[in-house]
Amino acid sequence: MTTLTVSVITLWGIVIALSLVVFALARQIGVLHDRIAPTGALMLAKGLSVGQAAPSMTVQDLDGQTHVIGTSETDGKSTLVLFVSPSCPVCKVLLPVIKASHRSEQGWLNIVLASDGDVDEHQEFRRRNGLGSFPYVLSPALGLAYQASRLPYAVLIDERGIVLARGLINSREHLESLFEARRLGVASVQDYLEARAMRAA
Repeated sequence: MTTLTVSVITLWGIVIALSLVVFALARQIGVLHDRIAPTGALMLAKGLSVGQAAPSMTVQDLDGQTHVIGTSETDGKSTLVLFVSPSCPVCKVLLPVIKASHRSEQGWLNIVLASDGDVDEHQEFRRRNGLGSFPYVLSPALGLAYQASRLPYAVLIDERGIVLARGLINSREHLESLFEARRLGVASVQDYLEARAMRAA
């Protein structure tokens, strides 16, 4: 057997061994992907139930414009009510994500920012963070009706005034999980993953 033949056989052996390693790694990545699935926005134990009619409330924004939250009398779009605060550090980090979602989802979604407190403080917060394109509502009654006990908290309401999804929003992934829950027709991404795991078991 020539040296060339031995080299070719050796190389083929190495290629086959590497192929087996790549296959094993790919399989392991699939297992890890299932185990480290996105959890989505955190649903609090108390709050509005997904599928129920959202409380209908008439509120005014900082510009004096009137808005009816939680009603079927809309422009045919869903509404995301996001409760924020100038003193909430996570809210400030999340603002670029909200602006990006406003641009990318505007075909089907309106976004309303909501809070309570000092008007001047919120006006400054709005100006400093470039939030002039959003309705910004100060209404303690709205926060109570929607049970926004922790921030940033979001409620997604469809064009009929029905709650589609809700939860604490700490990242882009959390926000997008509300949109994904709407697309899948489930209360939350967690519910979807749990149901899928039960079907697979």
